[in-house]
Amino acid sequence: MNIVFRTDASLDIGTGHIMRCLVLAEALREKGAICSFVCREHVGNLIELIRQRGFIVHNLPMQPAATIKIDISDKTILSHASWLGADLKSDAEQTKVAIGDTTIDWLIVDHYALDYRWETELKSHFRKLMVIDDLADREHECNLLLDQNWFGEEIEMRYKRLVPATCKTILGPKYALLGPEYEQLRAEMPPRSNIIRRVLVFLGGSDPSNQTAKVVRALTHHSLMKLAVDVVIGVNHPSLASIQALAAQRIETSVHQGVPSLGKLMVQADLMISAGGSTGWERMCLGLPAIVISVADNQTATNLALMKAGYINFLGHMNHICISDIRIMIKNCLLDIGKMNRQTLMGQQLVDGMGVANVIGCIMGNDV
Repeated sequence: MNIVFRTDASLDIGTGHIMRCLVLAEALREKGAICSFVCREHVGNLIELIRQRGFIVHNLPMQPAATIKIDISDKTILSHASWLGADLKSDAEQTKVAIGDTTIDWLIVDHYALDYRWETELKSHFRKLMVIDDLADREHECNLLLDQNWFGEEIEMRYKRLVPATCKTILGPKYALLGPEYEQLRAEMPPRSNIIRRVLVFLGGSDPSNQTAKVVRALTHHSLMKLAVDVVIGVNHPSLASIQALAAQRIETSVHQGVPSLGKLMVQADLMISAGGSTGWERMCLGLPAIVISVADNQTATNLALMKAGYINFLGHMNHICISDIRIMIKNCLLDIGKMNRQTLMGQQLVDGMGVANVIGCIMGNDV
Protein backbone atom coordinates (compact mmCIF):
# COMPACT_ATOMS: atom_id res chain seq x y z
CA MET A 1 0.00 0.00 0.00
CA ASN A 2 1.40 3.37 -1.09
CA ILE A 3 0.38 6.33 1.11
CA VAL A 4 1.29 10.03 0.85
CA PHE A 5 0.73 12.60 3.61
CA ARG A 6 0.19 16.29 2.81
CA THR A 7 0.77 18.28 5.98
CA ASP A 8 2.91 21.13 7.34
CA ALA A 9 4.52 22.60 10.43
CA SER A 10 5.56 26.21 11.01
CA LEU A 11 5.84 28.78 13.76
CA ASP A 12 2.20 29.72 13.06
CA ILE A 13 0.84 26.24 12.34
CA GLY A 14 2.68 24.56 15.20
CA THR A 15 3.95 20.99 15.22
CA GLY A 16 0.84 18.98 16.09
CA HIS A 17 -0.26 18.14 12.53
CA ILE A 18 3.14 16.67 11.65
CA MET A 19 3.46 14.79 14.94
CA ARG A 20 0.10 13.04 14.69
CA CYS A 21 0.72 12.19 11.03
CA LEU A 22 4.09 10.70 12.00
CA VAL A 23 2.38 8.51 14.59
CA LEU A 24 -0.03 7.22 11.95
CA ALA A 25 2.70 6.82 9.30
CA GLU A 26 4.93 4.80 11.63
CA ALA A 27 2.06 2.49 12.52
CA LEU A 28 1.14 2.05 8.85
CA ARG A 29 4.77 1.30 8.01
CA GLU A 30 4.71 -1.51 10.57
CA LYS A 31 1.77 -2.96 8.64
CA GLY A 32 3.81 -2.92 5.42
CA ALA A 33 2.67 0.38 3.91
CA ILE A 34 5.12 2.67 2.08
CA CYS A 35 4.58 6.19 3.40
CA SER A 36 6.00 9.52 2.26
CA PHE A 37 5.32 13.18 2.99
CA VAL A 38 4.76 16.37 1.00
CA CYS A 39 5.63 19.45 3.10
CA ARG A 40 6.23 23.12 2.43
CA GLU A 41 9.44 24.78 3.61
CA HIS A 42 7.82 27.09 6.17
CA VAL A 43 9.92 28.75 8.85
CA GLY A 44 9.75 26.27 11.72
CA ASN A 45 9.09 23.23 9.49
CA LEU A 46 9.85 19.69 10.70
CA ILE A 47 11.07 18.26 7.40
CA GLU A 48 14.38 17.10 8.84
CA LEU A 49 12.63 15.37 11.75
CA ILE A 50 10.40 13.44 9.33
CA ARG A 51 13.48 12.31 7.41
CA GLN A 52 15.15 11.27 10.67
CA ARG A 53 12.15 9.02 11.27
CA GLY A 54 12.95 7.27 8.00
CA PHE A 55 10.41 8.78 5.59
CA ILE A 56 10.91 10.39 2.20
CA VAL A 57 9.85 14.05 2.16
CA HIS A 58 9.07 15.99 -1.01
CA ASN A 59 9.80 19.66 -0.26
CA LEU A 60 7.57 22.40 -1.63
CA PRO A 61 9.28 25.83 -1.82
CA MET A 62 7.73 28.87 -0.17
CA GLN A 63 5.89 31.00 -2.71
CA PRO A 64 6.79 34.72 -2.55
CA ALA A 65 3.98 36.49 -0.70
CA ALA A 66 3.50 39.00 -3.52
CA THR A 67 2.66 36.20 -5.98
CA ILE A 68 0.09 34.41 -3.82
CA LYS A 69 -3.33 35.05 -5.34
CA ILE A 70 -5.71 35.51 -2.41
CA ASP A 71 -8.66 37.87 -2.86
CA ILE A 72 -9.69 38.83 0.68
CA SER A 73 -13.13 39.89 -0.60
CA ASP A 74 -13.74 36.33 -1.85
CA LYS A 75 -16.06 34.63 0.64
CA THR A 76 -14.71 31.21 -0.35
CA ILE A 77 -11.25 32.03 1.04
CA LEU A 78 -10.52 29.74 3.97
CA SER A 79 -9.86 31.26 7.38
CA HIS A 80 -6.44 29.56 7.50
CA ALA A 81 -5.48 30.23 3.86
CA SER A 82 -2.35 32.11 4.93
CA TRP A 83 -0.99 28.89 6.46
CA LEU A 84 -0.47 27.32 3.04
CA GLY A 85 2.44 29.46 1.86
CA ALA A 86 0.99 29.34 -1.67
CA ASP A 87 -2.38 29.63 -3.39
CA LEU A 88 -4.56 26.52 -3.64
CA LYS A 89 -3.96 25.90 -7.34
CA SER A 90 -0.17 26.22 -7.06
CA ASP A 91 -0.09 23.89 -4.07
CA ALA A 92 -2.20 21.32 -5.91
CA GLU A 93 0.05 21.43 -8.99
CA GLN A 94 3.21 21.12 -6.88
CA THR A 95 1.73 18.21 -4.95
CA LYS A 96 0.89 16.43 -8.22
CA VAL A 97 4.52 16.75 -9.30
CA ALA A 98 5.70 15.42 -5.93
CA ILE A 99 3.40 12.40 -6.13
CA GLY A 100 4.45 11.66 -9.70
CA ASP A 101 2.70 9.51 -12.27
CA THR A 102 1.85 6.63 -9.92
CA THR A 103 -1.71 6.46 -8.61
CA ILE A 104 -1.29 6.17 -4.84
CA ASP A 105 -3.60 4.09 -2.66
CA TRP A 106 -4.27 6.78 -0.06
CA LEU A 107 -3.62 10.50 0.11
CA ILE A 108 -3.90 11.65 3.74
CA VAL A 109 -4.38 15.40 4.19
CA ASP A 110 -3.96 17.18 7.53
CA HIS A 111 -4.07 20.89 6.73
CA TYR A 112 -6.54 23.65 7.68
CA ALA A 113 -5.75 25.56 4.45
CA LEU A 114 -6.98 22.81 2.10
CA ASP A 115 -10.55 21.88 1.15
CA TYR A 116 -12.66 20.15 -1.51
CA ARG A 117 -11.25 22.32 -4.33
CA TRP A 118 -7.68 21.16 -3.72
CA GLU A 119 -8.86 17.58 -3.12
CA THR A 120 -10.77 17.54 -6.41
CA GLU A 121 -7.69 18.79 -8.29
CA LEU A 122 -5.72 15.77 -7.00
CA LYS A 123 -8.46 13.22 -7.65
CA SER A 124 -6.75 11.43 -10.54
CA HIS A 125 -3.64 10.82 -8.42
CA PHE A 126 -5.13 8.68 -5.64
CA ARG A 127 -7.57 5.85 -5.14
CA LYS A 128 -8.84 7.07 -1.76
CA LEU A 129 -8.52 10.26 0.27
CA MET A 130 -8.48 10.68 4.04
CA VAL A 131 -8.82 14.06 5.76
CA ILE A 132 -7.69 14.73 9.33
CA ASP A 133 -9.50 17.79 10.68
CA ASP A 134 -10.45 19.56 13.90
CA LEU A 135 -12.43 22.56 12.71
CA ALA A 136 -15.46 21.45 10.67
CA ASP A 137 -15.32 24.80 8.88
CA ARG A 138 -15.02 23.77 5.21
CA GLU A 139 -16.21 21.16 2.72
CA HIS A 140 -14.22 18.06 1.78
CA GLU A 141 -14.35 15.60 -1.10
CA CYS A 142 -13.01 12.52 0.71
CA ASN A 143 -13.61 8.86 1.48
CA LEU A 144 -12.65 8.96 5.16
CA LEU A 145 -12.59 11.84 7.66
CA LEU A 146 -11.04 11.75 11.13
CA ASP A 147 -11.73 14.31 13.85
CA GLN A 148 -10.36 13.07 17.17
CA ASN A 149 -11.88 15.91 19.21
CA TRP A 150 -14.70 15.67 21.73
CA PHE A 151 -17.90 17.71 21.55
CA GLY A 152 -20.29 15.45 23.41
CA GLU A 153 -23.42 14.45 21.52
CA GLU A 154 -22.91 17.27 19.00
CA ILE A 155 -19.92 15.57 17.38
CA GLU A 156 -22.02 13.39 15.06
CA MET A 157 -23.55 16.46 13.40
CA ARG A 158 -20.37 18.50 12.82
CA TYR A 159 -19.53 17.17 9.34
CA LYS A 160 -22.98 16.14 8.12
CA ARG A 161 -23.12 18.83 5.41
CA LEU A 162 -19.37 19.07 4.80
CA VAL A 163 -18.57 15.63 3.34
CA PRO A 164 -20.19 13.40 0.71
CA ALA A 165 -22.87 10.98 1.88
CA THR A 166 -20.51 8.13 0.98
CA CYS A 167 -17.74 9.43 3.28
CA LYS A 168 -17.07 7.45 6.45
CA THR A 169 -16.53 9.75 9.45
CA ILE A 170 -14.55 8.52 12.45
CA LEU A 171 -15.08 10.95 15.29
CA GLY A 172 -13.93 11.42 18.86
CA PRO A 173 -11.02 10.38 21.12
CA LYS A 174 -11.68 6.71 20.34
CA TYR A 175 -9.60 7.52 17.25
CA ALA A 176 -6.98 9.77 18.91
CA LEU A 177 -3.59 9.35 17.22
CA LEU A 178 -1.31 8.49 20.13
CA GLY A 179 2.13 6.90 19.88
CA PRO A 180 2.45 3.25 20.96
CA GLU A 181 4.34 4.24 24.12
CA TYR A 182 1.15 5.63 25.67
CA GLU A 183 -0.69 2.32 25.68
CA GLN A 184 2.40 0.66 27.22
CA LEU A 185 2.96 3.38 29.84
CA ARG A 186 -0.72 3.28 30.79
CA ALA A 187 -0.50 -0.46 31.45
CA GLU A 188 2.71 -0.18 33.50
CA MET A 189 2.21 3.00 35.55
CA PRO A 190 1.19 2.83 39.23
CA PRO A 191 -2.12 4.36 40.38
CA ARG A 192 -2.02 8.14 40.78
CA SER A 193 -2.22 9.61 44.28
CA ASN A 194 -3.40 12.95 42.86
CA ILE A 195 -1.36 14.79 45.47
CA ILE A 196 0.43 17.43 43.39
CA ARG A 197 4.19 17.42 43.85
CA ARG A 198 5.47 17.65 40.26
CA VAL A 199 4.13 19.85 37.45
CA LEU A 200 4.73 19.40 33.71
CA VAL A 201 4.58 22.51 31.51
CA PHE A 202 4.14 22.27 27.71
CA LEU A 203 2.57 25.08 25.71
CA GLY A 204 2.91 23.57 22.24
CA GLY A 205 5.72 22.71 19.89
CA SER A 206 6.23 26.23 18.54
CA ASP A 207 4.90 28.69 21.18
CA PRO A 208 5.82 31.87 19.22
CA SER A 209 4.27 34.17 21.86
CA ASN A 210 6.25 32.45 24.65
CA GLN A 211 3.33 31.44 26.84
CA THR A 212 5.79 29.07 28.50
CA ALA A 213 7.49 32.02 30.19
CA LYS A 214 4.13 33.24 31.53
CA VAL A 215 3.48 29.87 33.15
CA VAL A 216 6.98 29.57 34.63
CA ARG A 217 6.60 33.05 36.12
CA ALA A 218 3.33 31.94 37.71
CA LEU A 219 5.14 28.99 39.27
CA THR A 220 7.97 31.23 40.50
CA HIS A 221 6.07 32.35 43.57
CA HIS A 222 7.00 31.62 47.17
CA SER A 223 3.75 29.68 47.73
CA LEU A 224 4.54 27.28 44.86
CA MET A 225 8.30 26.85 45.25
CA LYS A 226 7.97 23.36 46.76
CA LEU A 227 6.62 22.02 43.47
CA ALA A 228 9.10 20.28 41.17
CA VAL A 229 8.66 21.47 37.58
CA ASP A 230 9.52 20.04 34.15
CA VAL A 231 9.33 22.57 31.32
CA VAL A 232 9.19 21.21 27.77
CA ILE A 233 9.67 23.38 24.67
CA GLY A 234 9.92 22.57 20.98
CA VAL A 235 13.14 22.30 19.01
CA ASN A 236 12.41 25.63 17.27
CA HIS A 237 11.34 27.59 20.35
CA PRO A 238 12.50 31.21 19.93
CA SER A 239 13.11 31.97 23.63
CA LEU A 240 15.18 29.12 25.05
CA ALA A 241 17.63 31.39 26.91
CA SER A 242 14.94 33.42 28.66
CA ILE A 243 13.09 30.28 29.75
CA GLN A 244 16.29 28.76 31.12
CA ALA A 245 16.94 31.98 33.05
CA LEU A 246 13.45 31.87 34.56
CA ALA A 247 13.81 28.20 35.44
CA ALA A 248 17.09 28.94 37.23
CA GLN A 249 15.13 31.04 39.73
CA ARG A 250 13.39 27.91 41.01
CA ILE A 251 14.71 24.81 42.72
CA GLU A 252 14.03 21.43 41.11
CA THR A 253 13.14 22.89 37.73
CA SER A 254 14.33 21.31 34.47
CA VAL A 255 14.02 22.56 30.89
CA HIS A 256 13.72 19.91 28.17
CA GLN A 257 13.92 20.86 24.49
CA GLY A 258 12.71 18.79 21.56
CA VAL A 259 11.83 15.60 23.45
CA PRO A 260 10.51 12.85 21.13
CA SER A 261 7.65 11.96 23.49
CA LEU A 262 6.07 13.49 26.58
CA GLY A 263 4.92 10.10 27.85
CA LYS A 264 7.49 9.43 30.58
CA LEU A 265 7.34 13.01 31.85
CA MET A 266 3.54 12.72 32.00
CA VAL A 267 3.79 9.58 34.11
CA GLN A 268 6.11 11.35 36.55
CA ALA A 269 3.92 14.47 36.77
CA ASP A 270 0.88 15.03 39.01
CA LEU A 271 -0.46 18.06 37.10
CA MET A 272 0.14 19.41 33.62
CA ILE A 273 -0.18 22.99 32.42
CA SER A 274 -0.78 22.52 28.74
CA ALA A 275 -1.79 24.05 25.44
CA GLY A 276 -5.18 22.99 24.17
CA GLY A 277 -4.04 20.81 21.26
CA SER A 278 -3.71 17.08 20.64
CA THR A 279 -1.33 16.64 23.58
CA GLY A 280 -4.50 16.60 25.65
CA TRP A 281 -5.43 13.11 24.43
CA GLU A 282 -1.99 11.78 25.39
CA ARG A 283 -2.39 13.28 28.83
CA MET A 284 -5.90 11.89 29.34
CA CYS A 285 -4.78 8.42 28.29
CA LEU A 286 -2.33 8.52 31.23
CA GLY A 287 -4.85 10.05 33.63
CA LEU A 288 -2.90 13.28 34.16
CA PRO A 289 -5.09 16.21 35.32
CA ALA A 290 -4.42 19.51 33.58
CA ILE A 291 -4.80 23.24 33.51
CA VAL A 292 -5.38 24.03 29.83
CA ILE A 293 -4.63 27.27 27.99
CA SER A 294 -5.87 27.78 24.44
CA VAL A 295 -2.94 29.02 22.33
CA ALA A 296 -4.96 29.16 19.08
CA ASP A 297 -8.52 30.19 18.29
CA ASN A 298 -9.38 26.72 17.01
CA GLN A 299 -8.56 25.13 20.40
CA THR A 300 -11.23 26.96 22.37
CA ALA A 301 -14.46 25.16 21.44
CA THR A 302 -13.40 21.60 22.23
CA ASN A 303 -11.67 22.58 25.47
CA LEU A 304 -14.71 24.57 26.57
CA ALA A 305 -16.81 21.45 26.01
CA LEU A 306 -14.31 19.33 27.96
CA MET A 307 -14.33 21.83 30.84
CA LYS A 308 -18.14 21.90 31.04
CA ALA A 309 -18.17 18.10 31.20
CA GLY A 310 -15.59 18.11 34.03
CA TYR A 311 -12.62 16.65 32.16
CA ILE A 312 -10.21 19.60 32.45
CA ASN A 313 -9.52 22.93 34.15
CA PHE A 314 -9.72 25.43 31.28
CA LEU A 315 -8.40 28.96 31.72
CA GLY A 316 -9.41 30.20 28.26
CA HIS A 317 -7.49 31.87 25.44
CA MET A 318 -3.91 32.96 26.13
CA ASN A 319 -4.69 36.58 25.22
CA HIS A 320 -7.21 36.86 28.03
CA ILE A 321 -5.32 35.36 30.98
CA CYS A 322 -2.53 36.72 33.15
CA ILE A 323 0.07 35.26 35.48
CA SER A 324 -2.16 35.61 38.53
CA ASP A 325 -4.97 33.65 36.78
CA ILE A 326 -2.59 30.75 36.28
CA ARG A 327 -1.30 30.93 39.84
CA ILE A 328 -4.81 30.93 41.34
CA MET A 329 -5.82 27.93 39.24
CA ILE A 330 -2.72 25.99 40.35
CA LYS A 331 -3.55 26.70 44.00
CA ASN A 332 -7.15 25.56 43.46
CA CYS A 333 -5.91 22.28 41.99
CA LEU A 334 -3.54 21.77 44.94
CA LEU A 335 -6.48 22.06 47.34
CA ASP A 336 -8.99 19.87 45.47
CA ILE A 337 -7.59 16.33 45.42
CA GLY A 338 -11.07 14.93 44.83
CA LYS A 339 -11.43 16.89 41.60
CA MET A 340 -8.00 15.76 40.42
CA ASN A 341 -8.97 12.15 41.10
CA ARG A 342 -12.20 12.52 39.10
CA GLN A 343 -10.31 14.01 36.16
CA THR A 344 -7.85 11.11 36.23
CA LEU A 345 -10.64 8.54 36.06
CA MET A 346 -12.71 10.42 33.48
CA GLY A 347 -9.72 11.06 31.21
CA GLN A 348 -8.71 7.42 31.11
CA GLN A 349 -12.27 6.37 30.39
CA LEU A 350 -12.46 8.80 27.46
CA VAL A 351 -9.07 7.94 25.87
CA ASP A 352 -7.95 4.30 25.93
CA GLY A 353 -4.83 4.60 23.74
CA MET A 354 -6.20 2.36 20.97
CA GLY A 355 -6.98 5.15 18.51
CA VAL A 356 -4.25 4.38 15.97
CA ALA A 357 -5.31 0.74 15.73
CA ASN A 358 -8.91 1.84 15.19
CA VAL A 359 -7.90 4.28 12.43
CA ILE A 360 -5.69 1.73 10.67
CA GLY A 361 -8.57 -0.72 10.75
CA CYS A 362 -10.59 1.78 8.71
CA ILE A 363 -7.76 2.54 6.26
CA MET A 364 -6.91 -1.10 5.60
CA GLY A 365 -10.44 -2.44 5.86
CA ASN A 366 -12.93 -2.92 3.06
CA ASP A 367 -15.71 -0.64 4.32
CA VAL A 368 -14.29 2.66 3.00
